[in-house]
Formats: sequence, structure tokens, C-alpha cells
Amino acid sequence: MGPARQSRDWGRIRVREIEFLLLRLLFKMAEEQKQKEQKEQKQQKQHQPIQQNTQQKPQQISQPKPYVEKESESFRYIVRIANTDLDGKRQLIMGLQKIKGVSFMMANAFCALAQLDQTRRVGDLSEPEILKLENLVKNKKPEGLPEWLFNRRKDFETGENLHLIGGDLTFSHESDIRTLKKIKCYRGVRHIQGAPVRGQRTRSNFRKNKGKVTSVKRAVLAKVASQEKARVSKEEKSTSKETKK
Repeated sequence: MGPARQSRDWGRIRVREIEFLLLRLLFKMAEEQKQKEQKEQKQQKQHQPIQQNTQQKPQQISQPKPYVEKESESFRYIVRIANTDLDGKRQLIMGLQKIKGVSFMMANAFCALAQLDQTRRVGDLSEPEILKLENLVKNKKPEGLPEWLFNRRKDFETGENLHLIGGDLTFSHESDIRTLKKIKCYRGVRHIQGAPVRGQRTRSNFRKNKGKVTSVKRAVLAKVASQEKARVSKEEKSTSKETKK
């Protein structure tokens, strides 16, 4: 290799070294600049709270307290209508629905017939107003109401349209099921079997032994095994008696 070529190679190495040194200098300068910026930010943060403390705080306006409805002296926490205890704090339209057989529509209709405010609390009602409501609710054929609102239309015994509540409603429901079982119609037979009455499918629901199929199989096998044991024990007893004779 000639001297001219050697000099070229040395020149290239020198250029690379100089480039490397320049890059290092640039990185150092960038790091120093970052450190300066961080110091300035810290100093600004230290001075900020002093400035904030010197400023006057705005006056805090006290918020108004929530309105609480005060109970009067005649207020009652429990009101008894149609043999059911109603919460006195609830609205009239919501409280009447606690009576069995009174829906939202019927409660609304009773309030309209009695000329009482629906949003009024039950505990604020006077004695004559309670009596008026009780007479309306207990009446099986309330006047001024359409018959499609009643819960027992075309009664099985009388053929009248009635509206029943409380114990009368449960008794009529049970007596209807009893008559269906007695005459042994399809619905009555389904009630006797404990199966669904209205044509539902019984493949997945209405199962008596709910759970995994394996557990059902085990129960069946255990029952069969117990029956087999009982049969074997009977046979052994009969053979022992014959041998004694």
C-alpha cells in the first residue's frame, strides 16, 4: 500500500473523530440548557405561593339549606286503610298502592273520586278524608269508575263485575283454583301436577330437580340401589323362614 493511500485513510479517520467530538459538544450543550430551564421552573414555583398568599381570598357565599317539610301536630306516621298500614310520609297515590288489589290506575281513580290531591302526604289526611277513602276502596262496585278497571269481571258465581281487595281477592283466587281442580279440566289437572298451566315449554324450565344432569342421574341410581337392597333383604327373610319350617 502506497503512502498516498495511507494519507487518505488517516484523513478520513481524523474527520470522523472531529464529527464525534462535535456531536458530544452538542449533547452537552443541550443537557446544560435543560438543567437551566428546570432550575428556572423551580424558582418560579417557590415564588408562586408567596404571591398567592398576599392575594385576598374571595368571600364564600353560604349555600341555602335544603327545604324540609315540617310535620304538623296532627301528622300521623302510620295510617290504617282497608286493614293495611300505610306509610304517612309517602304521597297518597303511592301509598294506596300498598293495599293488595289497588294498582296505580285504581289509586289515581280513587283520588279523583274523593277529590284529594295525589301528591299530598298520607299522614296529613284528616279523619273524615280517611273514612271517605276507606269506603271507596272497600266498595266492590265503586260508582263513577269504568268496569274495565275492575280486577274481577264476570264473577263465576254471580256473573257481576267486581273489584276485590285484600283477603277477598286472595280467597277468590284460591277458590277459583280449587274449582278447576274439582272439575278436573286441563288447567285443574296441570295445577294438581304442579306443572305450568298456560302452555309453556317444560324442557328447560319448571324442573323439579334443578341442577346438573349428573346429579339427577346419581339420585336415580341411588334410588334404584336402595330398592334392590330392600328386595334382596325381603328374599333373605323369606328363605330363612322356610328353612326354619
